[in-house]
Amino acid sequence: MTLRAKALFVHLLTASGAVFAMLAMLAAVDQKWDLMFLWLVVAFFVDGIDGPLARRYEVKRNAPVFDGVLLDLIIDYLTYVFVPAYALFKSGLLPGWTGWLAIIVITFTSALYFADTRMKTKDYSFSGFPGCWNMLVLVIFALEPNFWVSLVLVSSLAVGMFVPLKFVHPVRTKRWRMVTLPMALAWTIFAGWAAWVDFHPETLAHWGLIVTSVYLLFAGIAQQIMYGKDG
Repeated sequence: MTLRAKALFVHLLTASGAVFAMLAMLAAVDQKWDLMFLWLVVAFFVDGIDGPLARRYEVKRNAPVFDGVLLDLIIDYLTYVFVPAYALFKSGLLPGWTGWLAIIVITFTSALYFADTRMKTKDYSFSGFPGCWNMLVLVIFALEPNFWVSLVLVSSLAVGMFVPLKFVHPVRTKRWRMVTLPMALAWTIFAGWAAWVDFHPETLAHWGLIVTSVYLLFAGIAQQIMYGKDG
């Protein structure tokens, strides 16, 4: 296979996320939340590997007919934002006006964030919460906290998208990558496990989700405190 063909294949791999997003949406419409999250976890895994492949095969040079960055953002908005927001709204975990507030806040702020040219920091971390609502919503489904807790989390992270706090990119942020990357892989496994057992509360997947989510949420902020804004 030529380098050009490999680069084109990476674009096709990224585009497959749109298919997984549609499959997740169809499951969500039927309120098959476990199946929906399984498809979102598959999309999350694809999103984790297409970036390194894109850089390895230099898609900008070898397959420039498609804009990989734009394609990735489109897929991410569907799988990270749109489908999870719909699921949170229809699940009843945020009843009444709280559900309406959450779905409006999530979709509106995420649209702005995904178009923000200041999204990435010098060390390829994210500046502000990177709109990973799929991760938050899955944890809410698994733990089912009081709806006020969920609303505070949604509101806080929506504000957090536009404050100068760092959030690590599991693959591209070099500092602590030997810990961050396994944590991200572990989160993916725990998420798939939790969805597979239909979020049964007695599995260890719940504790795994808590530990890995807390690390991924605060690792960048910890680096910022220890090494400075540009460290």
